[in-house]
Amino acid sequence: MRNLVLLPGFMLNEHLWDDMRGDLATLGSLTFGDLGRDIGIQAMADAVLQQAPERFVLFGFSMGGFVAQAVALKAPERVLGLALLNTSSRPQTAQESASTKAQLDIAQRTPFKGLTSRALASSLHPARSTDRALLDRLQAMALANGKEVFLRQLQTLRDSNAEQLKQLQCPVLIVASDEDRLRSVEESEEMARQIAQARVEIVADCGHMTPMEKPRELFALIEEWIVQSGL
Repeated sequence: MRNLVLLPGFMLNEHLWDDMRGDLATLGSLTFGDLGRDIGIQAMADAVLQQAPERFVLFGFSMGGFVAQAVALKAPERVLGLALLNTSSRPQTAQESASTKAQLDIAQRTPFKGLTSRALASSLHPARSTDRALLDRLQAMALANGKEVFLRQLQTLRDSNAEQLKQLQCPVLIVASDEDRLRSVEESEEMARQIAQARVEIVADCGHMTPMEKPRELFALIEEWIVQSGL
């Protein structure tokens, strides 16, 4: 039986995959990683490896993509294939770090009431930025995670994995979306240039939240990649 391990993004959880769960289950046994208990990409990666089956195909979305890269580099003998979805290998910029510090300062002394409307809207295709059903689902995940997870994940700084990605020998699927306002197609192409067995796919008419905005299209890409890679 094939094992799939799925890692969510910032302030998300396993419900990120709800629209794909039935289809993904046809490909194998599903394990949903929890990235809310630890601070730091490496600590999160260690936790994933403790929870995961012995060998598995690994999927990382957004922040989960950074963790997935760390997992694959830590335990290449266990990761049969790697799918990096709407993510990057770029380090945190000085501007991002300053913004995060400001958020952290505020978050530590105020009640957590969820993510801002602006943050939620920016994660979707511009035409869907007022889609109440999607926005409510995103906010529900953020509220379920709560303040402590918010603080831990804000403190999780990103380092660049770009040079280390050359070490990866397993098949790698890299998915970007053409209207993603948080992660660019260019970032996906940068990762692909470092990886011997990389395959890049671009989802059209889609924002950052590809598993929720275009679940059928994303599943089709995943299924084809798994079959063609012999995973």
